Amino acid sequence: MRARGVAVAGTGFIGPVHVEAVRRLGHRVVGVLGSSPAKGRAAADALGVPAAYDDFAALLADPAVEVVHLATPNRHHFAQARAVLEAGRHVIVEKPLAMTGAETAELVRLAAARPKQVAAVNYNVRFYPLCLDARARVRAGELGDVLHVTGSYLQDWLLYPTDFNWRVLAEHGGGLRAVADIGTHWLDLVCFITGLEIEAVCADLRTVYPVRQKPAGGSETFTGSAGTGGESVPVTTEDYGSILLRFQGGARGCVTVSQVTAGRKNCLRFDLAGSKAALAWDSEEPNVLRAGHRGRADERVDRDPAQLAPAARRFSDYPGGHAEGFPDSHKQLFRAVYAAIDGAPDPGPYPTFADGHREVLVCEAVLRSHRSERWERVTDG
Repeated sequence: MRARGVAVAGTGFIGPVHVEAVRRLGHRVVGVLGSSPAKGRAAADALGVPAAYDDFAALLADPAVEVVHLATPNRHHFAQARAVLEAGRHVIVEKPLAMTGAETAELVRLAAARPKQVAAVNYNVRFYPLCLDARARVRAGELGDVLHVTGSYLQDWLLYPTDFNWRVLAEHGGGLRAVADIGTHWLDLVCFITGLEIEAVCADLRTVYPVRQKPAGGSETFTGSAGTGGESVPVTTEDYGSILLRFQGGARGCVTVSQVTAGRKNCLRFDLAGSKAALAWDSEEPNVLRAGHRGRADERVDRDPAQLAPAARRFSDYPGGHAEGFPDSHKQLFRAVYAAIDGAPDPGPYPTFADGHREVLVCEAVLRSHRSERWERVTDG
């Protein structure tokens, strides 16, 4: 592995996560870009990064930058990802890949035209070792035919009407919020594990607070309530949603997504039912996978590299009993991406722009279904 020069655009909650993970892999973060020059400089000082760029053009003009991580608001993803590809750099984009299916389709086309450049989307939940192990179990036939998948992704950081973030505004994040922001993690994960594709959805969404209070100066993700007062701002994006899923081949599914469930800080769960066995996993207990059986005792599978499938073992660094969690999942995904940049023949199953495009198409079908109050097919164009 050769140490690469990396720039991270975005200095909010997730930007520093990218910086830390990249450094843990031995690469050099040469600069960061904030939403303003002042915020960029403050972040560079806090993170010990050499440079803070004044704008995106300055980032791309830096000859030391080989890889760009985009941790910016959703509305910027399309233009910035396109610019990175056109500048000849590798790129990793936070989800969702872009705001519309038309935008993501164009990014897929641009990436396909540049096969020597790696283009990835940060669906990091794939890279919890036991999620990789679950995928290997499905592919080995241990579950039999997949019958159905149920689960949820629940948070509480937008529980109060005084909780505010740019994500609640459709013009900044898109027409969907909870589903696009966290629901796509669940959708990507279950498709990744099962190998199934979603063909149709039936969705019911709810905006609990049609008006929220925006504090002066804004607020960061997961920072909690801003208190009382502030500017009253109309909100059209959903706080909650439940979605019925129909997969190609006949399997069914159901997922509930909420950012207003008190006590659930960041809880993704799935129950995967097969004709032979079942699997269950909870992101707040990420080092345990539960395997259910009909004719014998159920199993608790602990994250232990010595016991994992080979495809999962390579992305688990610590011995059994030494917990791996949220920061490690980013490190492992980036490990696969940087292996691809180095030309490794089997870098690992990192999410591509095609995967990001698929998730945006599912989101568009979800929004159509909510508005039409009926099943809608997932279509490309």
